Amino acid sequence: MSGSEVSGVEVFEAERARLTGLAYRMLGSISDAEDVVSEAWLRYQRADPAMLERPEAWLTTVTSRLAIDRLRAITRRREEYVGPWLPEPVPTGDAPAGTGLSVTPAPAEDPADRVALSESLTLGFLVVLDRLGPVERVVFLLADVFGEPYARIADTVGRSEEACRQIASRARRRVREERADRAAADESLLADLVGALVLGDVDAVLGMLSPDVVLTSDGGPDRHAARRPVIGPDRVARFLINLAGRTPEDADISIETVNAAPALVVRHPELPVVVAADRDAEGRVIAVRLLLNPVKLGRLDASFPGI
Repeated sequence: MSGSEVSGVEVFEAERARLTGLAYRMLGSISDAEDVVSEAWLRYQRADPAMLERPEAWLTTVTSRLAIDRLRAITRRREEYVGPWLPEPVPTGDAPAGTGLSVTPAPAEDPADRVALSESLTLGFLVVLDRLGPVERVVFLLADVFGEPYARIADTVGRSEEACRQIASRARRRVREERADRAAADESLLADLVGALVLGDVDAVLGMLSPDVVLTSDGGPDRHAARRPVIGPDRVARFLINLAGRTPEDADISIETVNAAPALVVRHPELPVVVAADRDAEGRVIAVRLLLNPVKLGRLDASFPGI
């Protein structure tokens, strides 16, 4: 291997986690993200060296474009998905700060116009991102999460700089509106909720739920789950207590860091579950997300070096 080839591998490996973080935020699937980054690597190997004066920028542009193409290609697959679709959970308990799937936001050019993105990897945030169109999503992510200059973003999506600024502004406003009164539930709130569920204490559970609480469960085609969102504290409380009652006694239950926030993780061959929640401004649970699809839970114990 020549010196230039070694240098190219080193550059790519140094960028891999950041590129995977970008692609994952775009796609909500670590496997799809890894496929996109692998394709970026193949194109990097075949690229004309004259085009690689700034390889990091080149890799960001190519990964962004590949993610847009992949997102458009899987739209139909998601439309045909059985029940609600939620992002694939990623274990982040040991993720070092500043790596691809970290939650460190980019420096703000104008703090008054920027969304605070300390929770940019949480499932709640990714659900909001999933409501944005492909171009809107990548422009927002590149500008607000990864701190890319608008000139480079414009080249990536084939729009003018001014158009990209407008796209980012609209996306930023939409994210701010949808996330303004909520954040990922902290470990204390989640632990209290779990304790009440284990005891079957309906009143205690109801006391922790917002009047506007909504539960969404993703079981995929092979797991029994609510095919529509469960709305309202009474229905959500009953659903969660019933689920807790069906948890096998020998299941391994713990609160772990998943997508940069506390989540209840139940490990059992028959009923693996990840439960994540958002709290409202009053500290009550306003959103519950149940991930039961075994395909999406198959990598909870996987290691993602550098991520």
